[in-house]
Amino acid sequence: MATFIRIRPGITRAVLTSGVCATLAAGAAAGPVWAARGAERPPAVPSVSALSWEVMDARTGTVLAAGAPHRRLPPASTLKTLFALTVLPRLSQDTVHRATTADLAEVAEGSSEVGVAEGHRYTVADLWRGVFLSSGNDAVHTLAQMNGGLPRTLAQMQATADRIGARDTQVRSPDGFDTPGQYSSAHDLALIAREGFKNPDFRRYMGTKWARFPAAGPESYEIQNTNRLLVGSHGVEPYPGLIGVKNGYTSQAGTTLVSAATHKGRTILVTVMNPQDGDFNTVYEESRALLDWGFTTAPPRPPHQQAGPQRVAAAPAPAPEEQAPAEAPGLGRHLGAAAALLVLTCVPFLVRKRLRARRAMR
Repeated sequence: MATFIRIRPGITRAVLTSGVCATLAAGAAAGPVWAARGAERPPAVPSVSALSWEVMDARTGTVLAAGAPHRRLPPASTLKTLFALTVLPRLSQDTVHRATTADLAEVAEGSSEVGVAEGHRYTVADLWRGVFLSSGNDAVHTLAQMNGGLPRTLAQMQATADRIGARDTQVRSPDGFDTPGQYSSAHDLALIAREGFKNPDFRRYMGTKWARFPAAGPESYEIQNTNRLLVGSHGVEPYPGLIGVKNGYTSQAGTTLVSAATHKGRTILVTVMNPQDGDFNTVYEESRALLDWGFTTAPPRPPHQQAGPQRVAAAPAPAPEEQAPAEAPGLGRHLGAAAALLVLTCVPFLVRKRLRARRAMR
């Protein structure tokens, strides 16, 4: 709040005008706020080759960056996260089940399997470890039969997707195996995983690296999680703080991966679908790069504290051979307006001041 003392007519205006001129001139010379404070610009979003990808802050659900996040693509075994989100609460983990021919009748040829055998007994917990670690379609179908059958389970999965707002998802199989008319998106898979985090069993299974799976009689064998970013295998280093979630591959879907990591109490969720460059490990390395980037961003405010819609960083455009340094968003527009106001306000004031000085000299 300013206080003005009127000495004689015209003085108040002169003082105010000179103050505005000084303020505008100082502001224009100072440059953007982040530069004046010595702050660094946030790093650019990594360039990735995936057809669809997204980086999400898991606590708030804020999308930090994305590339074609709603593009509908075959999800492969990442769709097992929706199966787990739907069926986990419906079956007791301690229930013992003897596998039947009907349980395994609709497992597609060429499916990944954990080794469920007809006539053998398994707890529900055994079967879930087979789903999350070995991506076993045989375990998925056995659980689906225990849940009331395949049609019932598929309808429940679709209802779950609709309930949480996963509108890019159409379910045709419980395990993500290539099926006509089945698709999902990077955004939907992130929503599904984030919803799954609310279930302690989901969180436990998605982060399990090794387990024992029942064989014939009292025997068992070790199974290892096929998520290379979690366990570190096949030339992929484990990601520090990774807590899950699910990887996948089919001939139509290519490689897909939903991953989440926690660092200093913050969890970043990344979905990468079908990278077009590199080899089988590209999906892990592109996920690693996006996780790294996600942790460099400022944590979003909780939804009830957000003043308006949150900006989403877009996929980086191909850079030309030479590119001028980018300025802060809207900086040129604001400085242009400030300069115009400076000219319109200060020039007349300075002209009048000079004329008065000449008259005083006569």
